[in-house]
Amino acid sequence: MAGDSEDTRSPIFHIAERTEWEAARDADRPYEVSTRGRTLAEEGFIHASRDEEQVRKVRRAFYADLDDLVLLVIDPTGLDVRVEPVGDDVFPHIYGPIPPSAVIEVRALPENR
Repeated sequence: MAGDSEDTRSPIFHIAERTEWEAARDADRPYEVSTRGRTLAEEGFIHASRDEEQVRKVRRAFYADLDDLVLLVIDPTGLDVRVEPVGDDVFPHIYGPIPPSAVIEVRALPENR
């Protein structure tokens, strides 16, 4: 990952609304949702998290009122991932769509709020 000294093979994470992820997966097309209510085309990249602590913070801040969420565990190999500052932290941003083959695991996010 550009700008990151961590192991580039470490998975990264993206919170997705289940229906949006399943629509992309079932059609075998790339996933192109950046964040809640914004597409890759609108935002310029797909928001991601480097670890589960960041996932928890993002979930509380932006998805607390949604119940039907999944956590995409993504292999960053071959993706244009840039670690960039956001506030006082840094987050991985994926510049381009996520092919279904890059999603190595899909976890339910049952705990909400």
